Amino acid sequence: MAVLSTPKQKISALIITYNEIGYIERCIKSISFADEILVVDSYSTDGTFEYLKEHPKVKIIQNPFENFTAQKNFALRQASNDWILFVDADEVVSEKLQDEVVETINNPNACEAYWFYRNFMFQNQRLYFSGWQTDKNHRLFRKSKVKFTDKKLVHETLEVDGSSCILKEKLTHYCYKNYEDYKGKMLRYGQLKAKEAFYKEKQFNYALMIIKPSWKFFNHYIIRLGFLDGKKGIIISYLNALSVLERYRELKRLEKKNELTYYLVMP
Repeated sequence: MAVLSTPKQKISALIITYNEIGYIERCIKSISFADEILVVDSYSTDGTFEYLKEHPKVKIIQNPFENFTAQKNFALRQASNDWILFVDADEVVSEKLQDEVVETINNPNACEAYWFYRNFMFQNQRLYFSGWQTDKNHRLFRKSKVKFTDKKLVHETLEVDGSSCILKEKLTHYCYKNYEDYKGKMLRYGQLKAKEAFYKEKQFNYALMIIKPSWKFFNHYIIRLGFLDGKKGIIISYLNALSVLERYRELKRLEKKNELTYYLVMP
């Protein structure tokens, strides 16, 4: 009697981009094993869109950027397959991780979602500490079993209808290109976190604007052993603290803008 075999599972690899030339090439190559590669671009100006448009394995769509959660939910809706691998443009999937992903999705007892731990790279040097040593994200999951919560605008959270497991192999994350690039990224994160707080009606506080950034630096550099990463640890810890400071600066600006609008519309 013939033995029925489970059909090979297909997977869609998704990326959201904005000005990622210099990183996106390496990322695309590392996910070329996927059955579909779909990129949602926020109108890049550095050649990212043109490069991807000519790539034979990539389907690219442009969509205005509102926030990370909205953009990722948009990308998710465009995917053709149920299994999704979501990566950032500055991440690389190693050959061992590729094999583990394929093996996992073809396991009939697979979980609904999987956490990935990441190796963080400061340019081309590994960051071993500085608060990133326990960082993990949901990156592999069934589209039919998840959604990105709309409660967060940045550092988006995946809500999973089912169980989550952890893959053994790690993603490689080239988080730090240069000082200005990382600084800009941290400031944008801070501004989005401020909007998130503003929508939740959290109020600006001068004391917290001093305490929170200071604690962030102390936590990453001392408690999370950033000093063991040398100069790299100082830079990363400082810029992460700057992101927190920007959150409170932006929250203050949003409150003032809201007050001004209120007074202008009053009869």
